[in-house]
Amino acid sequence: MDSTHLIELLSYTIPSLITGGVAYYLFDAHFKDQQNTRRWLLQKETKPIILPLRLQAYERLTLLMERINPSQLLVRVHPISTDKNDYQNYLIAQIEQEFEHNLAQQIYVSAKCWSILLTAKNATIQMIRVATKNEKVIDADGLRELVLNDLFEKTAPSSTAIAYIKDEVSEMW
Repeated sequence: MDSTHLIELLSYTIPSLITGGVAYYLFDAHFKDQQNTRRWLLQKETKPIILPLRLQAYERLTLLMERINPSQLLVRVHPISTDKNDYQNYLIAQIEQEFEHNLAQQIYVSAKCWSILLTAKNATIQMIRVATKNEKVIDADGLRELVLNDLFEKTAPSSTAIAYIKDEVSEMW
C-alpha cells in the first residue's frame, strides 16, 4: 500500500467518522430530549393523583408525631401498674405500634424527612429510657412526672419533626 492509497482511504474514512459522530451526538441528544419530555408529561399527568396522597401522608405523619409526643403520650397512655419498668415497656410498645402503623407513608415523603421522623421516634424512646434509669424515679407516676418536667426544659423531638414536615409541605407549593 502506498501513500496515495492511504491518503485516499483517509479522505473517505475521516469524513465518515465525523458524520457518524455528529449523527450519534444528534440522535443521542434527541432521544434524551424525548425521554425528558415523556417524563415531564408523566409527572404532569400523575401530579393531580399523587399530590393528595402525599399530603395525606404528611398529615398522617404529623398525627404520628403528635401521638408520640411525650406530653400527649403520657396523658393518653396510663400506667398498667406502678412498676416504672412495666410502664416504660408499655410506652415504648405504644410508640412502636404507632410507628409501625404508619410505615407505608415513607414512600410519599423524602428520605431526609423519613430519617428525621425516625430520629424523633428514637429520641423519644431514649428520653423515656433515660428517665426510667433515674434513681429519683421509683414508680410509674414518678416516671411520668420526670418526663413531663424534662419537656419544660427542652423541646420534644416530635416537635422538631413536625416543624420539618411543615417546611417540606410548604416547599411543595
